[in-house]
Amino acid sequence: MRYIKELTGEEPAIRGFDFGSYCPCYAWDDGVAQRMIDWATKKNGICTASWHINVPTSKADYTLGEPLDFSKTTYTEKTDFITKNCMVKGTMEYDYFQLCMKNLAAELKKLQDAGVPVIFRPFHEAEGNPSRTEDPIDGSGAWFWWAKEGAVVYNQLWNFLQDTLRDEYGLHNLIYEQNLYAWSDNSAKWYSGDDKVDIVGFDKYNCQYNRHDGKQQGTPNEDAEAGIFYTLNKFVKGKKMVAMPENDSCPSLNNMQVEHAYWLYFCPWYDSEQSHFLCGKEYQDPETFTELYKSDFCITLSELPKDLYKGSAEQPKTTTTTTTAPKVTTTTTTSKPVDKDVVYGDTNCDTKIELADAILIMQSLANPDKYGLKGTYEKHLTDKGKINGDVDKETEGLTSNDAMFIQEFLLKKRTTLDPSAK
Repeated sequence: MRYIKELTGEEPAIRGFDFGSYCPCYAWDDGVAQRMIDWATKKNGICTASWHINVPTSKADYTLGEPLDFSKTTYTEKTDFITKNCMVKGTMEYDYFQLCMKNLAAELKKLQDAGVPVIFRPFHEAEGNPSRTEDPIDGSGAWFWWAKEGAVVYNQLWNFLQDTLRDEYGLHNLIYEQNLYAWSDNSAKWYSGDDKVDIVGFDKYNCQYNRHDGKQQGTPNEDAEAGIFYTLNKFVKGKKMVAMPENDSCPSLNNMQVEHAYWLYFCPWYDSEQSHFLCGKEYQDPETFTELYKSDFCITLSELPKDLYKGSAEQPKTTTTTTTAPKVTTTTTTSKPVDKDVVYGDTNCDTKIELADAILIMQSLANPDKYGLKGTYEKHLTDKGKINGDVDKETEGLTSNDAMFIQEFLLKKRTTLDPSAK
């Protein structure tokens, strides 16, 4: 955090945390809940958290409720812990997972009591690598225990966790983010569904693997991965925002704009002795990183609404609070065209249909205080522009689909933007 501030003069809108230390095998309080509360209530920042929850490598080594040497635990697939048994009463796995959820819920409850919502990303990177068998969703490519038995069990576990936290522990401050991959259309089968997921994300590590930017290893890979971005957008039919909750190199500003890959946010993994994802010049170019942070495209901490957490602790905000620039999909209030002089696609009302029209839609979704109907920006969205820009009538109001339709029209993939046209 200090490095980013010193380098760019800005601080990030989102800060990442992890609840892994509350694993029953070796539970210890690392104070993460208080750090998150401080970040939200004292700094006005947004919190996201993952859950690297370990299980015993061998069930025979573990007695429920007793500590276990860390070396005998794992969050990888290399364990005899049976994932599907987490939902089967009377099994060791069920009793153990109940403790996992109890410990987790105690920390999340502290946040809820303080009025702090969390972008919560449990069971991340589920699919892992492509399947190594003929069954495309059997989990044979997974590297975490929660996914090693395949997509069906994984989705059952996701639902079980979510239902338990909500119904048993009364938690309502969680914005659920699910990691997906894009190896093939079968990757969509790891998605737990529109009613169970608020944001989808892709963890970008492409400096060593799957690199196709034409540059050599040992240098940043600032590719915006537009193909993956739009594949995930297709998986969720444009109904969910698409984020980059983990990454090595941040995509460059230029690449995101050229490729039209408007990731909700990015979150470089922390520096360690093995890898310096943030500070190391093999992962981040300080100049392009600074350019991104200082651009209008990227919303930093100081640019978040000052009333972001307006309301009482008894009524915590549970809707998605947005961060970095043009977002993928949020819905504004419905506007039906009532003006006979509608010019579909002309969002900025300059009589021309250009990329700027698509950008204004995404800016108004990302930062309504500045670019929305009552925004402070001189050329903010107007009522007329909102009507003009609403070209996708399958979704209500302005969404990223409208921006995408305009871009497709400019690329001549659509012959008209008039929704009534056959």
